[in-house]
Formats: sequence, structure tokens, C-alpha cells
Amino acid sequence: KMKIIETKLKDCYIIEPAVFNDERGYFMEFYSDEKMDKARSVLPKVVQGNRSFSKKGTLRGLHYQKGDTAQAKLVECLQGAVLDVAVDLRKDSPSYKEWISVELTANNHRQLLIPKGFAHGFLTLEDNTLFQYLVDYPYSPTTEGGFLWSDKEINVDWQFEKYGITEPVLSEKDKVRKPLAETEVDF
Repeated sequence: KMKIIETKLKDCYIIEPAVFNDERGYFMEFYSDEKMDKARSVLPKVVQGNRSFSKKGTLRGLHYQKGDTAQAKLVECLQGAVLDVAVDLRKDSPSYKEWISVELTANNHRQLLIPKGFAHGFLTLEDNTLFQYLVDYPYSPTTEGGFLWSDKEINVDWQFEKYGITEPVLSEKDKVRKPLAETEVDF
């Protein structure tokens, strides 16, 4: 049976799908609108699916979309492993500016359901990591936002030492992002 696990962040859930293994491999439903009814208010519909492929040590984040284009996401790792991070940026939330990290791997099949109003990022823990996002609003480059992955105010523990990563691999955009206090966030 699919499990929906609450996290310390309001409206953010860890999903553990039921996985059926046999000598051939495994079968699982990675998304079921019916079975996820408890979390349907977070991801009411899926309109786009995205995948990224990365080498070990790649850090993507912390990203969000602003205003009416904000996205809820259901994320999972299809190959390899990631440390997935969600940061609550909703000013009226009891978990405002708090974050969680969850290890998502191809072997544990865990997913993270992230509501609108959150920043999201992940660190790849293995080479050839394939990561998937289902989102409820299409990507909008004109309303893309983000803040510095190493922002001291939020202080995400990326656990580099634990995973044998000395320096994260970053995009040019992520290298020059500003701290959260210097960005426009309207959640």
C-alpha cells in the first residue's frame, strides 16, 4: 500500500509507493490520483513532466517560480541517488524558512511532494543520476526565481562530507544567486 508520510513542513509529504518485486524486477505505481487523495490539494493536476541527468556532486537549486506560475512538484530519483531539499517560503506558514532533506534513490523509490510556495533543490550522490519532476504548472522562464544554495540564514546542511563531495558542481545561474533576503519572494 502507498504510504503518505507527513514531514515537519506543512503540506510537504514523503511518498512511499508500494513496490512489487519478483525474479523479473519490480512493478510500482509511481503516481495515482486516487491513492494520493490525502495530498491532492498539494498537486491537484499534473501538466508537465521533466527529467534531469547529472554527474555526482551536481547541485541544482534552490529554485522556485513566482506568483501565479508557482509550481507544486512530485519528485523522484529514477537512477542513482539524490539528497532532495525543500524550503518553505510561504510567509504565513508555521514552517516558514524551515527546510527538510530527504534521500531519494532508485532503490528506495521514495518521492517528495512539494507544494507551491517552496524552493526546491537537490544534490546528486552518484554519477549518472536520473531525476524526475511532475509539476502542476508549466515552466515559466520569465518568473523563475531562486536563492543561493549556501544562504547562511536558511543554512541547509547538504552533507557534502558524508557523501564524499568536496565541491558542488553548479550552473552559472546558481553560482551567482543572491541570499534569500535579497530576492523577491511573494508567497
